Amino acid sequence: MAQSDDPQARLRAAAQPARAGGPKPPSAAVHRYRAVRQATEALTRSLTPEDQLAQSMPDASPTKWHLAHVTWFWETFLLVPHLVGYKPFDPRFHYLFNSYYEALGARQPRPERGLLTRPSLDDVIAYRAHVDAAMGQLLADGSGGLAGLLDLGLAHEEQHQELILMDILHLFAQSPLQPAYAPPRHPTPAGAPDPLHFVGFEGGLVEIGHSGEGFAFDNEGPRHKVWLEPFELADRLVTNGEWHVFMADGGYRRPELWLAEGWARAQAEGWDAPLYWQPDPDGQWSAMTLHGLRPLDPAAPVSHVSFYEAEAYATWAGARLPTEAEWEHAAQGLTVAGNFTSSGRLAPAAPPPATGLRQMFGDLWEWTRSAYAPYPGFHAAAGAVGEYNGKFMAGQFVLRGGATVTPTGHARASYRNFFYPQQRWMFSGVRLARDATRDPAAAVTDEFEADVLAGLAKPQKSVPPKYFYDAEGSRLFEAITELAEYYPTRTEIALLGHIALDVAQLISPGAALVEFGSGASVKTRILLDAAPQIGVYAPIDISPAALDEAAAAIRRDYPKLTVAPLLEDFTRALTLPRAAQGRPVTGFFPGSTIGNFTPEEARAFLASARGLLGEGSRLLVGIDVVKDEEVLVAAYDDALGVTGAFNKNLLVRINRELEGDFDLDAFAHRAVWNARDSRIEMHLESLRDQRVHVAGRAFDFALGETLHTENSAKFTVERFANLARAAGWTLETSWLSEEPAFAVVSLIG
Repeated sequence: MAQSDDPQARLRAAAQPARAGGPKPPSAAVHRYRAVRQATEALTRSLTPEDQLAQSMPDASPTKWHLAHVTWFWETFLLVPHLVGYKPFDPRFHYLFNSYYEALGARQPRPERGLLTRPSLDDVIAYRAHVDAAMGQLLADGSGGLAGLLDLGLAHEEQHQELILMDILHLFAQSPLQPAYAPPRHPTPAGAPDPLHFVGFEGGLVEIGHSGEGFAFDNEGPRHKVWLEPFELADRLVTNGEWHVFMADGGYRRPELWLAEGWARAQAEGWDAPLYWQPDPDGQWSAMTLHGLRPLDPAAPVSHVSFYEAEAYATWAGARLPTEAEWEHAAQGLTVAGNFTSSGRLAPAAPPPATGLRQMFGDLWEWTRSAYAPYPGFHAAAGAVGEYNGKFMAGQFVLRGGATVTPTGHARASYRNFFYPQQRWMFSGVRLARDATRDPAAAVTDEFEADVLAGLAKPQKSVPPKYFYDAEGSRLFEAITELAEYYPTRTEIALLGHIALDVAQLISPGAALVEFGSGASVKTRILLDAAPQIGVYAPIDISPAALDEAAAAIRRDYPKLTVAPLLEDFTRALTLPRAAQGRPVTGFFPGSTIGNFTPEEARAFLASARGLLGEGSRLLVGIDVVKDEEVLVAAYDDALGVTGAFNKNLLVRINRELEGDFDLDAFAHRAVWNARDSRIEMHLESLRDQRVHVAGRAFDFALGETLHTENSAKFTVERFANLARAAGWTLETSWLSEEPAFAVVSLIG
């Protein structure tokens, strides 16, 4: 086919740089402009001219109109006022492709954009080529004083890229042919996701809004303070499977779950499922997607639901929707990465297996309970550009996070999307929230009970070693570190003392030192003394007593240092204390505690630590090195029996806090070397057949059966570097002691 007969070929040709005018390379501004324009055009390659003309409802627009409108934006706001001698392609287009700018005059009514059979798609392509050539001239020497308008125009066009996909899906969903926009690229449906968990945030006086660095829409600022009560966010989005349970429980038939306006809308429009869901004759559900009609994946997030539906589901689930301030506070510091358009999926994906907040960016825009309103101090810009956001700040609700049809790089934590509460054709989903009124110590107790009961029910009974460290456990461990047989602590302390000045040179001025598991903070003091430039010390510990004691001691001895403790399981910490945020961060994880994890747990912890500390952070880790079995076993089974008392104190704690009835004399401490997994294992061996009770439940122990309480893996530096690399870290440097060998490594995130 000749190029003149192929609209898509002419789109591609129009995007190529003009060769007239010599070999001068395009400016960076021209490159940015062309990249976004080409991305828009790429979205139309699978569409026929007829696909691009139709309008399926008043809220949607034809693809052809989108192609012309974004071009109208460049012509109206940049070329006409700023390029000397520029002549508009067709003056009539000023009326046809204005969207809502009252200051610029009358326009084609939005519900009637599909009536514009003229200009043709060929004419729109020619219009784009005309404007692109002129923009190349305007930006030939860079954006200059037009940088702000250029950023706005590029972000505006990216918004319309998302709208093109939203509107095409709605259009194709009206067709009895149920065509696919693109072939599916995603894998077969995943298995059932992890049960929904909630992640707690302490709240307080926080700041939200754009920081001022880089581009943002005007509605994202000014940055301001907001008071938040303690709250919890669900760790993932609500799934199709969970939504189906809501439906089966009469969710669409129970008015008590709905806001009055939502119930009236649902009844008037006959809602009984999310938009695009279709039952087959056997009662199985499918959904219309950009890949055509597809079987519903129960593990994928539910999408295309209105605010009213999201609110009803949250009420049914005994929760609520988050406020936008809660969402942004939780998202600050998280990497903006997820299932955006560059993934090629064009469909929301099941949550990845991990702990902590997932799916915060990409997959689906997340409804919040917050009305779309101006921030304190907001003022719309003068002129027509000021109509971009401000005049819509009534009657709509805010969504956060971005979607699978959002261009990669377009979203950020402060981004405020907004839609009317009845709208459903956008890629919208649900994350639950709830109030958190209990103190953190109560939550820790609940988790202790859950972990102990789950561990005692396993074939190999076990309890996570993090529960060793109540006040008495911490005291006993400090006594262990003084034993002749227990080399790790004194060897690591000696090594840290030797390398402290080298380590200090790696720590940035004003940095936050974040310690995973505070203990007695003996090793921390070595770093604090060597690096007085540290501005904040943030210990993280699950034991309230140990944390309070460590924080108080550091405050007393380092009065100029800000101490910001965080009561949390350090494997699940998601947000740094406020005093540590916005600073260079160095993590500190001494004691070879990393050896207590399985390889899978270690990788997960290292990955979550990287997310907590942030990109470009540093993590100092102490690792015990493989050595003779006799040395290793003696270190965990000392002649004085202190390690045995430490191990049995776990049973004392269970008896005290969980109404247990363990007989300490009926269990013996055991330490064994597992050569296959390169680790020392600690167990409590039952000395008779017996039954114990914990939190009202009974558990049987046979003679010789063990309760597995701790692993202590031993590494080589190379093996640990490989483990860290799998979690996104790079080995920066390492230091090795003399025998008995111990190492400290520095990782870069």
